[in-house]
Amino acid sequence: MIIYKVCPNADYQAAKAEGHYYGMPIDRDDGYMHFSTAAQLRETLEKHFSGQAELVLLYVDAERVENHLKWEPSRGGDLFPHLYSDLNMAHVIKAHDLETDENGQFILPDDIR
Repeated sequence: MIIYKVCPNADYQAAKAEGHYYGMPIDRDDGYMHFSTAAQLRETLEKHFSGQAELVLLYVDAERVENHLKWEPSRGGDLFPHLYSDLNMAHVIKAHDLETDENGQFILPDDIR
């Protein structure tokens, strides 16, 4: 299963250079890194990233991080993947630059539906 992390491109570039991503301020404040499933991703983008630019979508194989991954209730009781460690960038399968359409809606890659 693939889980997804949205992050600023600058953070992604720094994490690639360092080999680890430590999350956004909200992740560090909460004590875990917030991820979404494909079904949760659109709402996550609209709720937390609307109006932001230069974002990257990271694809992470949940099996590779499962020792530190917990599925916990969040919006509406839906279970969200939370990573209780930093993200080793070797576990990132793919990164996709997010763009928006003329209405400001994020355009998801074709492999996420």
